[in-house]
Amino acid sequence: MTWYLVLVVLVGLERVAELVVARRNAAWSMARGGVMTGQGHYPWMVALHTGLLLCAPLEVALGERPFLAGLGWPMFALVVAAQGLRWWCIASLGPRWNTQVIVVPGLPLVTRGPYRFRWLRHPNYVAVAVEGLALPLVHTAWVTALAFTVLNAALMVVRIRCENAALALAAGR
Repeated sequence: MTWYLVLVVLVGLERVAELVVARRNAAWSMARGGVMTGQGHYPWMVALHTGLLLCAPLEVALGERPFLAGLGWPMFALVVAAQGLRWWCIASLGPRWNTQVIVVPGLPLVTRGPYRFRWLRHPNYVAVAVEGLALPLVHTAWVTALAFTVLNAALMVVRIRCENAALALAAGR
């Protein structure tokens, strides 16, 4: 259990690093006329992600969830892969990446990195979905995995609609 708690704390620290990058990128975008939308769903997103990091180890401890190597190691590999995909997205979007929906009007869509795949419009959200399922399942916290996945899917419907609308508006469509 101790090593699992360390893993969850490391993912939490990664999230703090994201927030530092997001704050810097928000200042960059706003200085260039960026428009922020979707503030209504953002607190729910923060709560959901915080809940994931709190509930997974709680479920493991209180529910006496075992580590099952056949499940745990593949899920650990998916957690690592999700981090890689997330940071590939962050690097590809550069200062335009953010945890909030901020669009600078007139800038073209990014078409490098994972954004070059037209069939994968929101690769960062794939990373979030994979991590949200896999991180709890590393130590068989299946209730947390299921709850996060269902709630995240509902939230992503709202978030992706908001982001697509903001991008279309910024592009003048």
